[in-house]
Amino acid sequence: MELSNKAARLLTAIAIIGATLYPAAPALADQTRDDQWHLRYLDLTRAHRVTTGSGATVAVTDSGVFPHRDLAKNLKKGADTSSGTGGVSGQTDKVGHGTNMAGLIAGHGHNTGDGALGIAPAAALIPIKVTGARDNGLGLASGIEWATTTGADVINISATAPSSRPLSEAITAAVRADIVVVAGTGNKSENIRLAYPAALPEVLAVGAVDRDGKIAEFSVTGSKVGICAPGVDIVTTGLNNNYDRVDGTSAATAIVSGAAALVRAKFPDLSAEEVIHRLTATADDNGPPGRDDQCGFGVLNVVKALTADVPPLEGDATAPASASAAAPSVAGSATAAPDVKSDESNSVPVIAGAVGGIAALGVLLAFLVRRRRRPTA
Repeated sequence: MELSNKAARLLTAIAIIGATLYPAAPALADQTRDDQWHLRYLDLTRAHRVTTGSGATVAVTDSGVFPHRDLAKNLKKGADTSSGTGGVSGQTDKVGHGTNMAGLIAGHGHNTGDGALGIAPAAALIPIKVTGARDNGLGLASGIEWATTTGADVINISATAPSSRPLSEAITAAVRADIVVVAGTGNKSENIRLAYPAALPEVLAVGAVDRDGKIAEFSVTGSKVGICAPGVDIVTTGLNNNYDRVDGTSAATAIVSGAAALVRAKFPDLSAEEVIHRLTATADDNGPPGRDDQCGFGVLNVVKALTADVPPLEGDATAPASASAAAPSVAGSATAAPDVKSDESNSVPVIAGAVGGIAALGVLLAFLVRRRRRPTA
């Protein structure tokens, strides 16, 4: 049993750390913004004329987030679920991965045009440290549960983890609470097939493309992929107010989470499923015609996601009808996930059931609060 727990901890930690490939030497602060090629690729200047994400909240379930100067205005009090005891604000990061992802989601830079800019620079960030030295293998599931009960609009999972019932149930609860859940497909150095939890039907699975909009050689492909985003040579925030260059589907996932925050800010009445639908329906087709196993519906187009007329999903009564042509359906439904055999010991379902009973009330309250408070951009 002890060996199994240690193996689970190691797998989770390696997956989160390894989901970003080849971190390079820190970029110089005075050229950071120029080096963020993905901002120009996505035409963020134009997108930010529509919204910068004010009013949206993104939970970063990762290695924690260092309070970088380019994140300070947006970084809120979070949690540390890696030890199973809660507490701590989540604003510690010994690895740097969570800080990398936070900068891509909601970095606001400093001075005038210096530092790292995120996709949704006015969105709030909730740092949730889900892996650590005493990680009990349930950190990610507990982190998602914590995010669900504390008002997140989007949950970013730039990581892969062993399949387990607690994790599947935590994601299902988040989706039922009207939260957009975004996860990376995984990198071929660690995964042969599409990674978990991106493989779950409720999750928007994200692959990576290079500067030319072509699928990155490391990006895992498969029928569940929903969308792609830049994930090669991406400059972002690092530890100790430094900057890093990263490659991986982790980076692409964070970029899509930022875009989801922009859509939630611009269209506060859209359900989480409709937000995903808007992102995939406006994506730019980049591979074989139509949906494919490389990038699903195509490459993220933030401007179109914020401005295009997109018909609502069939049967959705909450979204207004549009005059545009029919768009592809969402990548994944909001139905309950199938049962998954746990990789943990036999005691895990009992623990998860106790936690789930408490979390259920929180999920209901969070959903009601969300319906009352969602602001306009």
